[in-house]
Amino acid sequence: MTVNLYTFVDLYSRQLATAAHLLNKGAEHARAAGVPEAQMLDWRLIDDMAPLGFQLMVVCNFTRLWPARVLGLPLPAEVTADLDVAGFQAAIADARAYLAALTPEQFVGRDDVPLTVTVGNGMEPTLPSGQWLTVFATTNLYFHLSTAYGILRAHGVKIGKPDLFAGGL
Repeated sequence: MTVNLYTFVDLYSRQLATAAHLLNKGAEHARAAGVPEAQMLDWRLIDDMAPLGFQLMVVCNFTRLWPARVLGLPLPAEVTADLDVAGFQAAIADARAYLAALTPEQFVGRDDVPLTVTVGNGMEPTLPSGQWLTVFATTNLYFHLSTAYGILRAHGVKIGKPDLFAGGL
C-alpha cells in the first residue's frame, strides 16, 4: 500500500469508530452498574489526569482539525468536553462525515507545505504539514484513544486489545 497523507484520513476514521465502540462499551457497563453517564465521562486513570470526556474530545478534535490545517481549510468548530454520551456519539459521527468528504486530490503536494501552529505553553514550531499530521497529530490521537481505553479498563469495563481494532484492520 502506498502511504500518503490521505492514508491518514482512513486511519483517523477507523480510530473514531474505535472511540465510538469504546464509548458504547463504557456506557453499557455504567448503566449496568448504576453509574450515571456524567460520572462515567468524569472517570480518570489518576486524579491529575484529564477524564474520559476530555480524551474523547481530543480524539474528535484532532481527527478533524489536523487534516483541515494540513489542507489549509477553515478549522471546524471544536468539540467541547461537556457533552453527554449521545453528544459524543454525534460528534464522532460528525468527525467521520467530515473525513469522508475529504479527497485524495486535496492532499497532493501538501506534505512539505510549512505549517506553524501554537502548541503547549506558547511553543510555535513551523514544521512540514506532513510531519504535523503523521507525527504530532497521530501520536496525540493514539495517546488519547489509549488513555480512554485505559480509563475504561481501570473502571471495570470488559474490553481487551481486540476492542482497539473495532474500526477495522
